[in-house]
Amino acid sequence: MTRAALAFAAALLASGPALAQTLRSPSNKLALNFRLSPEGEPLYQLSFGQKQVLKPSRLGVLLQGQPGFDKGLTVIKVDSAQADETWAPVWGEVKQIRNRYKELLVTLQQPGTEKRQMQVRFRLFDDGLGFRYEWPQHPNLQYFVVQQERTEFNLPANHKAFWIPGDYDSNEYAYQTTRLSEVNTLPITPIQLKAAPTTVQTPLMLKSDDGLYVNIHEAALVNYPAMMLNVDTKNYALGAQLVPTATGAAAYLQAPEHTPWRTVVVSNKATEVLASKLILNLNEPTKLQDVSWIKPQKFVGVWWEMHVNKASWNYSDTGNLKLASTDWNALKPNGRHGANTANVKRYIDFAAKHGIEGVLVEGWNVGWEDWHGNWKEEVFDFVTPYPDFDVQELQRYAVGKGVKLIMHHETSGSVTNYERRQDEALRFMKDHGYDAVKTGYVGRIIPRGEHHDGQWMVNHYNRTAEHMAKRQIMVDMHESVRPTGLHRTYPNWLASEAARGNEFNAWSEGNPPEHETILPFTRLMGGPMDYTPGVFQIKLESWNPERNKGRQVHTTLAKQLALYVTMYSPLQMVADLPEAYEQRLDAFQFIKDVPVDWDDTRVLLAEPGDYLTIARKAKGKDEWYLGAITDEQARNQQVKLDFLSPNTTYEATIYADGKGADWEKNPMVYQIRKQRVTSKSNLKLQLAAGGGTAISFKPAQR
Repeated sequence: MTRAALAFAAALLASGPALAQTLRSPSNKLALNFRLSPEGEPLYQLSFGQKQVLKPSRLGVLLQGQPGFDKGLTVIKVDSAQADETWAPVWGEVKQIRNRYKELLVTLQQPGTEKRQMQVRFRLFDDGLGFRYEWPQHPNLQYFVVQQERTEFNLPANHKAFWIPGDYDSNEYAYQTTRLSEVNTLPITPIQLKAAPTTVQTPLMLKSDDGLYVNIHEAALVNYPAMMLNVDTKNYALGAQLVPTATGAAAYLQAPEHTPWRTVVVSNKATEVLASKLILNLNEPTKLQDVSWIKPQKFVGVWWEMHVNKASWNYSDTGNLKLASTDWNALKPNGRHGANTANVKRYIDFAAKHGIEGVLVEGWNVGWEDWHGNWKEEVFDFVTPYPDFDVQELQRYAVGKGVKLIMHHETSGSVTNYERRQDEALRFMKDHGYDAVKTGYVGRIIPRGEHHDGQWMVNHYNRTAEHMAKRQIMVDMHESVRPTGLHRTYPNWLASEAARGNEFNAWSEGNPPEHETILPFTRLMGGPMDYTPGVFQIKLESWNPERNKGRQVHTTLAKQLALYVTMYSPLQMVADLPEAYEQRLDAFQFIKDVPVDWDDTRVLLAEPGDYLTIARKAKGKDEWYLGAITDEQARNQQVKLDFLSPNTTYEATIYADGKGADWEKNPMVYQIRKQRVTSKSNLKLQLAAGGGTAISFKPAQR
């Protein structure tokens, strides 16, 4: 990296508070303008070529009990820098990432004798903007409380928006597609708590009428609450809304400190928004010296059978139990407990037979009889198995089959309890051969009054990832804050849920067919999602006709295959029951083949809410995999195969929707065909309503 700092004299800048600074991106695609208003308010604006991305928008931070950094400010120094480097992620969508930007660092000073300072650091890339607030060491600003931000994103028009409500405790909503002027969360049933009716979550995806795609999110969320956005439905202005702590303030800080980066990804092509690595580039490199133990993988699990009412998490149907005083061996088993030794062995056998690395087991530990909805402090101890779950025997059996068991830690929202017991729980894991864990945070948070997306919980998630890295444990977090690229810093943090996953099809109205075409433009902008694809038994009544009447997954079977490519994650669940796959081993072959780690990714076709086609190159192999999905509308696509290596003939195995396929009426019909192709070939894809196509490309055998 090369940095060239240029300092401007304070006397020069003091002559005019509105003196503007302009920064252009490395290839001049974007231009940033910064100035102070006559009232000393920091203002910035952003343009893409001749198109206005953001009109003049305010910046600033309000403090509790102290003068804020929002007006009456003067510029005392401006520095500039630039960088151009390439780095290799531990795992990811591409083998190498270029980090190229120009930077502007503006030092602002409050009026008065204390001369307290705040800096605004802008980094302008060819695909967008990142900026954050920084507080250097200063004798008159040491401990301080952020009450709220004045950060604005003032849009020039009434863009189309893809949004979910600004719920402080959940992101598990179906996306709404409206104009900004139509944002209103009141008709939507809240999952837990939410802010004002016009508050939405990030990442927020926007599209202008003249074809500009704008994505607003944040990067490197550390020691700070998540940022929601208040929508001014008349003026199309977005204002930062920080998730409050239990006291009502946003963040308790000590200088030197800085906020997360606020990010704006911009392009006139939807495909380039998905290809952006801006958020990753704004995160810190990992400090881990040894990353050889971090293994991207696929896994099956004792999980879906509970969602489809074929088994239960709880061992007994007795409720109101106390963790320390209950004789679990004396409880009457309900006969439906899924995490029993024999059943787990069945999953281990299936994984070993088909080359699947891991087996997740949920419901193995005591406490599930009385775990949800009671805001209870001590539910789980994370080390005591149910009487029918033999930890030692399953460890021995899994080792013999070459399969790794994956631990499950559901906290029931009682995070103070989990933090007290985490050391013992991780020792238990390592003693019994577990090196990956899925954590869960269902329910209201303890400490009471804190939110899933507030500063206290953000610190918990990051602390947990760091703690587990020291123990060489990989983690997949569910019900956590939405990711902001921290998997670069903590590469053992393989995935999160943090959105409405595939499971909602089993016990709600389900995810509409467009859902998976929106998620890559929203939730996945910040990092991988454990979406749990791969459901083959689309109609769920077959598992339990009485309790699953009318329920189904809202895709075709072929689309479930394509999701392994379009929904990026280094941790992909093979979500259905083994018997569902045993009946369709020909289609299951794609799941067995498709990698979870990649050398290259090409976003071929994309439009948020409509369709998505992506091709990826397997790590260390000359093999490509393609996934194409659509919403409720059937589509034909022409795909050029120019991403393939030239002068090589490949055998394409095409897993497509069958004749008459339809996500609702006929979802499980599919067809598989093979043909030889080269980089000069074109393929015509026919996607059924709610359907998709999955293709593997392997060098043809002579």
